[in-house]
Amino acid sequence: MKIQIKAFNHLSLQELYAILQLRSEIFVVEQDCVYQDLDGKDEKAFHVLGFKKNRLVAYTRIFEPGYYFDKASIGRVVVRVSERKYGYGYEIMTASIQAIQIHYRTSNIRISAQCYLKRFYNNLNFVEDGEAYLEDGIPHISMLYKP
Repeated sequence: MKIQIKAFNHLSLQELYAILQLRSEIFVVEQDCVYQDLDGKDEKAFHVLGFKKNRLVAYTRIFEPGYYFDKASIGRVVVRVSERKYGYGYEIMTASIQAIQIHYRTSNIRISAQCYLKRFYNNLNFVEDGEAYLEDGIPHISMLYKP
């Protein structure tokens, strides 16, 4: 998988379309969750894109400390269903952590993780921070990065 990191204004129209299509495919259709994905925050994020044969297969967006949470954050973590068996989730998250360290000069990262993915994030050195809560009707938990 080839990874690119881009600010919003450096995304091509085709890249933006691919991002929105993948997020909709997973978060709206697969997870059967009606919510407002276009939340006005994409313009403030760096976008971490994972391509395989010029097709977007994995994605996250990252934010500087103080914008989304008190710490830097990673959100909209998504891997195309057909590509999950290759470990691209770990690859895109590792790239996202490194991008935060480079662009924001910090390793203090907070995420809002879907509860069923706790073990996945634990394997990336994230630990639970608080109790579970509902976000868009899906159980989530706050997690902190502990390198």
